[in-house]
Amino acid sequence: MELIPAIDLLDGKVVRLTQGRYDQVTVYSDDPVAVAQAFEAEGARRLHVVDLDGARDGKPGNLATIEAILGATKLQVQVGGGVRDADIAARWRAAGAQRIVLGTAAIKNPELVRALAASGEVVVAIDARGGEVAVEGWLEGSGVRATELAREVDGWGVAAILYTNIERDGTRHGPDVEGTAAMQRDVSCTVIASGGIGALDHLTSLATSGVRSSVCGRALYGGAFTLTEAFAALAAVSERGGA
Repeated sequence: MELIPAIDLLDGKVVRLTQGRYDQVTVYSDDPVAVAQAFEAEGARRLHVVDLDGARDGKPGNLATIEAILGATKLQVQVGGGVRDADIAARWRAAGAQRIVLGTAAIKNPELVRALAASGEVVVAIDARGGEVAVEGWLEGSGVRATELAREVDGWGVAAILYTNIERDGTRHGPDVEGTAAMQRDVSCTVIASGGIGALDHLTSLATSGVRSSVCGRALYGGAFTLTEAFAALAAVSERGGA
């Protein structure tokens, strides 16, 4: 299973929200570039970056910071948060982002996402609360079931689906292993697990369940384990015949 470290940006700082709430913010660093470089030094090849200001406001809020990360590392960066139109997507690609992550647009502007997905570089973020997809930085419900949206976007040719169970996000109480594995069985593209990882056995449980990829942030920042330890644990699963 691929493990992708995550950097969430708010006002230019590395933060984590609890269950997507902007009034529950933990700040981990005011130097996102240094954090990205440290992940690269530990062996990361891909980085997941979320522009939380962009997710909330519907337009890029940390452009200069993300451009600095792209310029200072060789990481394959996937960028999300506030990508609402083709111009913003093109701007991130021009800056060097390998993948563009779209969430709200998959509900409110599906034609855009279908068109961008033709490039093979689009990740659709499906963020669910109680099984319902949340949009606009997780601030609004959509009335759409996560499982239904997953099947639909899979048919658009997206590179991956980033699935977050919002109730677990930032809690470190464990990811939604069953829900993520079920979604992976239901679609052909890669499903990336997100939310709730707090221990190495959470990662290995995802891997052994057949989940192909996951992102992790708070557990790394909080010292639950290092990226090096996580890579070693996942390698051991692979050697035993796991994912």
